[in-house]
Amino acid sequence: MKKYILALSIVFSLFTVSSVQAQSAKEVLDKCAAKVSAREGVKADFSMTSAQYGDASGKIAVKGKMFHATTPVATMWFDGKTLWTYMSKTEEVNVANPSESQLQVLNPYNFVNMYKKGFKYTMTQTDKSYKVHLTATDQSRRVREMFITVDKKTYHPTEVKLLQKQKWTTFVISNLVTSKLPDSEFRFNSKDFPSAEVIDLR
Repeated sequence: MKKYILALSIVFSLFTVSSVQAQSAKEVLDKCAAKVSAREGVKADFSMTSAQYGDASGKIAVKGKMFHATTPVATMWFDGKTLWTYMSKTEEVNVANPSESQLQVLNPYNFVNMYKKGFKYTMTQTDKSYKVHLTATDQSRRVREMFITVDKKTYHPTEVKLLQKQKWTTFVISNLVTSKLPDSEFRFNSKDFPSAEVIDLR
């Protein structure tokens, strides 16, 4: 009987630790999302390494679901519905309405809109950061796993790593600051690119 009670106690304690860890992991992500989701907007530097999409680095501005990313190869504006992609080499602007799966790779901050549903959490930590591992509860999802590293002091995301179609894409994020951004920053303005050819892919 004592052995049975002891076994039950161990199982209960393991379950409790797992639940507490999952809850604290979500709390970390909630605080991180609040920083990224500042009403006025945020700006940051980023670099991307991807087996599927290649490597890139540049600057990004985010406000809600909107983002504006600039790299040496391309500039993107997304106003929550329409995505404009300007290719500097060809001076072409592709206009599209991207899917959620496409946005997951284009915007490193899109995890803010993803993590609350359909994922289970575990978390490890160092002296300076939390590392949350998210696993999709439905394996048919486009993104099956994510690792989000969060600075302990600022709750800013410093790395977002996601698995899509068996290939990993990693974003390293730095110099995040809150900035008052007008909505116009997230829309392509043809006056700024008078020589660009607009190709509507919608």
